[in-house]
Amino acid sequence: MMNTKTPLTDKVKVSILSTMLKIRMVEEAIAEQYKNQKMRCPTHLSIGQEAPPSILSALLTHDDQVVSTHRAHAHYLAKGGNLNAFIAELHGKASGCSGGMGGSMHLIDQAVGFMGSTAIVGGTIPIGVGLALAKQIKQERGLVVIYIGDGAIEEGVFYEAANFSVVRNLPVLFVCENNRYSVYSSLDCRQPQDRKIYELAASIGLQSWHGDGNDISNTFQLCSDAVKHIKLNNGPAFIELDTYRWREHCGPNYDDHLEYRPAEEIAYWKSKDPIKLLTKQLLDSQVIDVSVLNTIKNNINKDVLIAFEKAELAPFPASNTPENLTYA
Repeated sequence: MMNTKTPLTDKVKVSILSTMLKIRMVEEAIAEQYKNQKMRCPTHLSIGQEAPPSILSALLTHDDQVVSTHRAHAHYLAKGGNLNAFIAELHGKASGCSGGMGGSMHLIDQAVGFMGSTAIVGGTIPIGVGLALAKQIKQERGLVVIYIGDGAIEEGVFYEAANFSVVRNLPVLFVCENNRYSVYSSLDCRQPQDRKIYELAASIGLQSWHGDGNDISNTFQLCSDAVKHIKLNNGPAFIELDTYRWREHCGPNYDDHLEYRPAEEIAYWKSKDPIKLLTKQLLDSQVIDVSVLNTIKNNINKDVLIAFEKAELAPFPASNTPENLTYA
C-alpha cells in the first residue's frame, strides 16, 4: 500500500455528496415513473450503492476509462454520463446514449470515458482488460476501471482476465461492489464461509484492498491508494467494497416480503446510508448549510424533470425493417 495521502477536502466531500444525491434522486424518479410503462427495459437500480462510484470518480480524470455491469446507472452518472441521454435510453429513444437500442443495461458514453456496460455477468471484464492493454501498447495516459459485483467472482473470465492483467502489468483497477447477493442467493450459500474475495484477488497477484463502501473517508483513501498504485506503473489492483442495494435485484420495487434477506440486515445497512451520514457530517461541521443543500437538491430535481420531458418528446429510432438494413 502507498503511504502518500490524497486529501479528502471539504470541497471534494461536497462534490461526492452532490454525485450521490444525483444518483439517488435520478433512480428514485425512475422507480416512480416506471409504472407508467414508458420505460420498457429491465432496470437494476443502485439505490443504497451510490458511494463507491461517487468516491472513485472524484479521483478519476478524463483519460481514465470505465466499464460496468447490468447495475450501471451509478457508474455512468458518476463518470459524467449525460443525464438527458441516459433517461432517453431508458425510454428507448433515438437521443439515448446507445441510440435507444440498448436500454438500462447497455449504456455507453465514450466522450466521458464510459466505454460500456452489459447484461452478462462478467461480460465487460475482458473488454476492460483489452482497453487497458490498448492503453499500454499505445502508451496512452490513464487507467481502466472494471466494476463488478460479487457474483462475477464466480465467472471463469475473471480469473483469466485478472491473471493476464498481472502478467502484462496492465493499468487496470477491478472494483468489486460486494452487496452479498447474486439475485436472491447470498454469498454464504455460494462461496466457502472463510473465503475473502480481496484475499482471493491478492493470491492471483493483484494488489488488493478491502473496505466498507459506505465509509466515505476510508473508501476515498483506499481508492486513492489504488489509483496512485496503478498510475505509478506498479501493476493492476483490486478493491472490494462492502455495499448494499435497497431495492429488488431487477425492478423499481422493494422485495423485502420475499424474506431472502434478514430484516435486521436490511435495517443495518439502511442505518449506514452514506448520503445521510455525509450530509449530517457536512451540516454539523458547517461546511454547508440547509440552504446550500436545498439548492443542490433543487438543481438536481430540475435537471431530472427536464430529462424526462425531453425523453417523452424525443423520437424513437428508425425501425430496422428489411428496407432500412444495410449489409456489408
